[in-house]
Amino acid sequence: MEFETIKNYLEKPGKEDEPTEIHKLPLRFFDAFIIHGLRINQIEHGRILCSFNVPQRLLNTANTLHGGAIASLVDLVGSAVVFTVGAPSTGVSVEINVSYLDAALPDEEIEVEGKALRVGKSLAVVSVELRKKASGKIIAQGRHTKYLPVSSKL
Repeated sequence: MEFETIKNYLEKPGKEDEPTEIHKLPLRFFDAFIIHGLRINQIEHGRILCSFNVPQRLLNTANTLHGGAIASLVDLVGSAVVFTVGAPSTGVSVEINVSYLDAALPDEEIEVEGKALRVGKSLAVVSVELRKKASGKIIAQGRHTKYLPVSSKL
């Protein structure tokens, strides 16, 4: 593929400082954009189970749930799991990985289960799995490591 084609794929028209539709979006809209419609089915110490129907806004060009949306769900649900064990903050991401195993189709009901694998003084490790609710077939598995701010002893 020619470099110019790649460049045109990534760059969108307009100058950075020119107002566009993108600039009309509210600040920090991204988290709400991803989790809008998420339903909490169960929440307990170290575990969250939730579900949602795949919305049109999160589809990729193949008309399936976008991998970036899946990675964001791993981040957001995984961070929420850290709160369930009593951590005062979810900290910052150190590492996140996702294995994509199947596709999720528009309006398909998906379960998202987050589990705390370890929450220590300075690190938390969580796993997040996305499954098709009807069949239990795994769509993606993610692992997320977070650095937790160390409490001051002063």
